[in-house]
Amino acid sequence: MKLYNTITRKKEDFTYNPCEPIKIYVCGPTVYNKIHLGNARPLVVFDALRRYFIYKGANVLYVTNFTDIDDRLIERMHLERVDLITLTKRYIGEFMADSIGLNCLDSDIYVKATDEISNIIQFVREIVNKGYAYEVDGTVFFDTAKKTDYGKLSGRKAEDNAAGVRISVDERKKSPADFVLWKPAKDGEPSWPSPWGNGRPGWHIECSQIIRKYLGPTVDIHAGGSDLVFPHHENELAQSEAANGAPLARFWLHNGMLNTNTEKMSKSEGNFFLVRELAEKYGYDTLRFYLLSFHYRSPINFAPEYVAAAHAALGRIKKCAKALEGAVNSDNGSEAINQLKSRFYSALDDDFNTADAIGVIFELVKYANTAINVQAYELLCELCGVLGLSLKNDEENTGGSLTAEAELLLRDRAEARKNKDFAMSDILRDKLLVIGIAVKDTRDGQTWEPVVK
Repeated sequence: MKLYNTITRKKEDFTYNPCEPIKIYVCGPTVYNKIHLGNARPLVVFDALRRYFIYKGANVLYVTNFTDIDDRLIERMHLERVDLITLTKRYIGEFMADSIGLNCLDSDIYVKATDEISNIIQFVREIVNKGYAYEVDGTVFFDTAKKTDYGKLSGRKAEDNAAGVRISVDERKKSPADFVLWKPAKDGEPSWPSPWGNGRPGWHIECSQIIRKYLGPTVDIHAGGSDLVFPHHENELAQSEAANGAPLARFWLHNGMLNTNTEKMSKSEGNFFLVRELAEKYGYDTLRFYLLSFHYRSPINFAPEYVAAAHAALGRIKKCAKALEGAVNSDNGSEAINQLKSRFYSALDDDFNTADAIGVIFELVKYANTAINVQAYELLCELCGVLGLSLKNDEENTGGSLTAEAELLLRDRAEARKNKDFAMSDILRDKLLVIGIAVKDTRDGQTWEPVVK
């Protein structure tokens, strides 16, 4: 299998030891809002890659972080007038509901940044002690000049590396490219004690700590959106290699951006479409299919009508599967079946080209429309299964069963009542009612039924 490696800027053979797990780290969400479709792209793409490795018999160790402390979270906390724990618990729950809906496997390990504060402080201390960082007025900066290969992931020259930072240049820095490892607390902000005073981690350090703790100094694949190449992944790479003296990742994989009118889909720009809202209209399975219909490195210029077209296209595949369910056994056309199967996996082995792989699925549908046999049905189920695509019809996906969001709300409500948090229990009851689920409490626990409209 060949994968495009961002750091070498070319496709390379991806090899692994079958006796060892493939260690994959995918940057997770900043949990201050529900995710939009651009956030969902790496979630779906790298879940599909993981599924393919598992299909091929590999063992995979898959880790994802939750950024649960940063400036946007603090702003949201004040806006909603809730504490940080309440806010982040809510939006981690919202993320998990969408992840389940998109048919993504759970990460083997989820880690919140705030669960690693003491270890992050130790990590920063190591970088300081090794001479790669300096402290000014309670802020610890990474000294990029000490890392002579800084910029090797993004390909940026030193004088360009100040571009892309999230805040204006701090005059206390030795260089504009230097970045924050630890920052002092402001009034009213969550903070933790450290050798440099009360404060909180910078943006990048949590991933370095989480990777080292749960995956070791070097991962096989580090993945995320291409907007993270600089500054996040560049800075993460620099601080990890400074502390550990080892490469952070063998392969860096980055998916292309999802754009609206050629502009990156972003909450800060206000040009985003929430996964939850799109799923209510088109279904989660359509969104997964839509995102996998493009090569993962290609940008997508989004418009709602394109999702509607994907919904219709997936419907043709589902209709074919339904027609094939009653097929009788037949060896006719086995050569054509084998050729299609080979081409599907060749596409995935060539930099995980799901767009071409889905093209093969449509060729299989065309073949099956004139050659109804059990081999075609089995192959269609296999190929869609590898990509995590559902073949259930819309009525099978919704009729008489709970959505992922409802399941999560019911679970959280049961936990709230167990903890005698009746105020939260009532809030969750009302949320369930809004999405069409009526909850009743009995001596045996809560029960539910759909609201009759």
